[in-house]
Amino acid sequence: MNFSDLTTNAGPMWTLAASAGDPLMLVSVWKPLVFLAVLGGWGWIVSTRFDKHAAKYFLPRQKWNLVHLSIGLVALLVGLFMPVPDIAGFLAGLGAMIALLIADIIIYMVVSGKDERVPAEHRITLGNLISGGMVKEKVKVDPTLASQGKTVLKLFAPDKSLVRAPGPNTPELALWNASEDVLVKAFDARATQVEIQPASGGQYESVALVDGIRTPLATMAPPDAAKVMDFWKSAAKLDLADRRKKLSNLINVERGSERKPVRVTSQGTAQGMRLQLLIDPENQVKRKAEALGFLDEQMAVMKEMTTSTKGLALLAALPDGGRTTLFYGVLGMHDAYTQTVQSMEMEVQHNLEGVRHQAFDPNIDGADYATQTRSMLRRDPNVMGVAEIPDAPTAKEVAKADFARCRVYAMVRAGSVIEALDGWLKAVGDPELASKNLQYVVAERLMRKLCTNCRVPYPASPDLLAKLGVAPGQKGPEQLYKKGGQVMVKNRPETCPMCRGTGYYEQTGVFEVAVIGEEERDMLAQGNVAAVRASLKKKGMISIQGSAIRKALSGVTSVEEVMRLTAPAAAPAPAAAKA
Repeated sequence: MNFSDLTTNAGPMWTLAASAGDPLMLVSVWKPLVFLAVLGGWGWIVSTRFDKHAAKYFLPRQKWNLVHLSIGLVALLVGLFMPVPDIAGFLAGLGAMIALLIADIIIYMVVSGKDERVPAEHRITLGNLISGGMVKEKVKVDPTLASQGKTVLKLFAPDKSLVRAPGPNTPELALWNASEDVLVKAFDARATQVEIQPASGGQYESVALVDGIRTPLATMAPPDAAKVMDFWKSAAKLDLADRRKKLSNLINVERGSERKPVRVTSQGTAQGMRLQLLIDPENQVKRKAEALGFLDEQMAVMKEMTTSTKGLALLAALPDGGRTTLFYGVLGMHDAYTQTVQSMEMEVQHNLEGVRHQAFDPNIDGADYATQTRSMLRRDPNVMGVAEIPDAPTAKEVAKADFARCRVYAMVRAGSVIEALDGWLKAVGDPELASKNLQYVVAERLMRKLCTNCRVPYPASPDLLAKLGVAPGQKGPEQLYKKGGQVMVKNRPETCPMCRGTGYYEQTGVFEVAVIGEEERDMLAQGNVAAVRASLKKKGMISIQGSAIRKALSGVTSVEEVMRLTAPAAAPAPAAAKA
């Protein structure tokens, strides 16, 4: 066979000698090196970043590795056998291979980023892909830090300046470590806020709010608590001498590769000063209405409600029960570019794009919250949100608004539609005025979601389904879920790293959404709230309990959590028992 009979353009990488007397060269020397460099970079990312990330957060590691290997093999074959001759074939094959490998990287980033098992701060982004920040372990507090002259956190004051840590072997260092320990424990517990407040027995306690549940962290003697609170007030540049008024400022806290804003708020109470550290406050309330937990039927009513720019709608939730998130979520459903949307708030937590937010300014001479609310309502907004109804004058100003030209959302503190209606009538003081323009009431309660990493399935018995409202003959789920708290690692039970052993991870809203028609308004004008309850039930309004049960049947939460949420409040103890 004469090699000169063979083409010299066999593919993007392969080359042949022109004659039998020349040495036979089947592969270019430099082209395989380029291919190996590209594959090596992709393999390094997959093995050192993605594989460790999947293992850390209990993602389907074997399935992902199979996906990576399959895409890598296809990319290699496409690169080697691109049916285009000469250097153009090599470049086309190389480009196709790079495109496939990049697609594999993007697929993992997007899919893993949507998985609830991966905390938001540890989702893979382009910024932390190379640095590997998403798989770094959190820094743990070492009880000997003070003796070693080390600190865990970096603090940045409201003016962005660094709060200087004290030197080793100084009395100030012990206070620094005691103060930062409060916040580090809250970080490790996945808390959204931590409070230092007076407790029984003349002591102080630090309490973290984890998925809506108050969790004690530590107790302190009053002098120690005062020093810790003053430390955080000093970092936030608040007036240390003022121990009565509500003072608030935002600082930034850096821990390892993570940096979070923390709102420091101090306020006097009858028992003593109280300090709150609210972690990443804006991110807590920055959610669209579609992500709050409405059922499909309820979401349809919400969309109907936000198409109008007339009438009054009450939004109701309890303190620490999603009030601000619901408020911003509803305002965000309006188009702030085609409508004039304004809000009146005690303190602006999040700036919605296009919305004019007005914070209450107590320093304006002669102005109170009701007066400033009336001033905002007179500026002819299409949509007006009033985030607080702190007193009767404010309620009356809202009730007298020009509802023919403005939709007003009034936020009230209540745990159900009926509680909201009853409280609204009492606040306005005139049932006819309070009910005249009322069209909707939306009430929210927050419920813990089961940790999807460790939840435990169990058979759904017919008796249990019947208790949950599933009628005989109606198809229900084959299994329900209860909380776990542990996962198996190498055949050994370990605390779930996602929920930290609580069995629950984050919260979702459960809602009552009521449409108030002419019939209900007539009942309210007569002060007959009980009749309204019966009317709404007859119309098929889904209750808080019904909404919660639906989430248990779909595996979002547990039956135990539904019972906790809907259990009646405990009756107060008799005076003799208190004594």
